[in-house]
Amino acid sequence: MAEENLALTVTTENGRLDKVLSSYFEQLSRAQVQHLIKAGAVQVNGQQTKAKYAVIAGDQITVAVPAPVALDAQPQDIPLDIVYEDNDVLVVNKPQGMVVHPAPGHAQGTLVNALLFHSPLSTINGVIRPGIVHRIDKDTSGLLMVAKNDQAHLSLAAQLKAKTTQREYLALVHGVIKEDKGTINAPLARAKNERKKQAVVAGGRHAVTHFSVLERFANYTLIKCVLETGRTHQIRVHMKYIGHPVAGDPLYGPKRTLKGHGQFLHAALLGFKHPRTGEQMTFTAPLPAIFEHTLALLRNQG
Repeated sequence: MAEENLALTVTTENGRLDKVLSSYFEQLSRAQVQHLIKAGAVQVNGQQTKAKYAVIAGDQITVAVPAPVALDAQPQDIPLDIVYEDNDVLVVNKPQGMVVHPAPGHAQGTLVNALLFHSPLSTINGVIRPGIVHRIDKDTSGLLMVAKNDQAHLSLAAQLKAKTTQREYLALVHGVIKEDKGTINAPLARAKNERKKQAVVAGGRHAVTHFSVLERFANYTLIKCVLETGRTHQIRVHMKYIGHPVAGDPLYGPKRTLKGHGQFLHAALLGFKHPRTGEQMTFTAPLPAIFEHTLALLRNQG
């Protein structure tokens, strides 16, 4: 794919250059625009300028968007916490902070890079997401099932679609939840003004999260979440929606929150039928040390 040249003649727009361009060209995020400006790929009236330049009516703006770099996941010798493995499936406990598969800005050091070094994987999802049947966020820890061949992948994917898999998460959320349990049934879609975020949107994709309270603290609640659907950021958005955002969540939570390495959200239990034998298999993973330490501090505070 060749370089793309974009052009804009400003009519009534005014404001910062980076904000105007990201608003006008929907395929570019504000961060991408800022990067292009720093790289000298943006010109206003034939001159390079800064992101904070105040755009006025009549400005002629050009943007040279470089051709995207083709991603191809390469094997990397990265340690894996393997909970179970046979010739068909692999269950791994992903650490907090690890991206599941390569993407722009994360071409290496992902779970897929580590898996490719360790084992053959299914090919159904191509060269970027081989073996990946489902995902969890970078800063969410816990269990993922991985397909080592295409037959296993098809079986596991069908189970996810039929909602017969078991997926339970532990989350520490802001505030004290009064109800012992509840269900959040609220459709999700990409947030209109912030591309990185999901939001509850009428007409969005069906999303259901069941939760139950495990422990209450002075200002926080430890809950178990059971997913009926698996939408992007589902638990994080649903908990914010009911006024109890996940602690430590940099995207959906408050700035004043518990210190950690991202959201306190852990995929603690995973269950599915083995794609070859049909045997029901269930796996659990202990909380990360930072999560356990934080719970201990909250208990000591009374």
